[in-house]
Amino acid sequence: MYDMKALYEADSVRHAVELRLEHPEAQIIAGGSDVLVQMREGRRAGKELISIYMIDEMRGICIDADDNIRIGSLTSFSHITRDPIIQQYINVLGEAVDQVGSPQIRNIGTIGGNTCNGVTSADSASTLHAYEAIVELTGKNGVRRLPIKDFYIKAGTVDIRAEEGEIQTAILIPKESYANTFGHYIKYGMRNAMEIASLGCSVNVRLSEDQKTIERCRIAYGVAGPVPMRAPSAEAVANGGKISESLVDEFALAVLNDINPRNSWRASRDFRLHIAVEMAKRCLVESIKKAGGEIA
Repeated sequence: MYDMKALYEADSVRHAVELRLEHPEAQIIAGGSDVLVQMREGRRAGKELISIYMIDEMRGICIDADDNIRIGSLTSFSHITRDPIIQQYINVLGEAVDQVGSPQIRNIGTIGGNTCNGVTSADSASTLHAYEAIVELTGKNGVRRLPIKDFYIKAGTVDIRAEEGEIQTAILIPKESYANTFGHYIKYGMRNAMEIASLGCSVNVRLSEDQKTIERCRIAYGVAGPVPMRAPSAEAVANGGKISESLVDEFALAVLNDINPRNSWRASRDFRLHIAVEMAKRCLVESIKKAGGEIA
């Protein structure tokens, strides 16, 4: 049994906003793979819940009128992995969320829940940061969009304004971020399944027409700081650089200028710094190969 005060079920985005305004202290629940576990553990005991799970308009993936890839916040991990648009343009995101939990969790868990938790270890977070995703929030004042880097405020906290009735309705990937880009994600954990990342790294590149120069590179980490984060020093090394082993090495070492992992029972700070360099190197090499390039 779950100790909840009340459960309200929204049937549309507008209805969800109304319920949010009426019950600003209520917890939003979608798939429930995190919320119900926390409730059973007593951390959310006695809470009011607003279920948005039946709002089908918040599901699915499409390319919108502005050529953004639009991912509805209630889209499950399993659907993201199998979606033809994701497979064609940002397959690395499908590969990343395919490492979440178990098949059962991937069938029920949603991309919105994964990001709204605000945790740095979320498997989608580093790839979404590397693709400069935009978070869409809908409230009483209409739609608000903000870069995902601004959505994460601090560990476990994201910029959703309950007093305005906001809920996250979609995640957008701009065309400039996904067009002709190829990426790779590595999750490090103590086991291969049902594991929270000790460190996650996502890289994507766009190569020149002759496939010898990196025109654009993005790298982001999870668990390298209190929130998911980019490594701009490494990106600056790679952007415009001729593909070579020395460039890859310089790129990987440059991440140490930006990341700030902590000690925890999962891994020490020094170990995380060590594997961050190796993960950056491997992710960049694989991204270059996927883009058709070769390491000179």
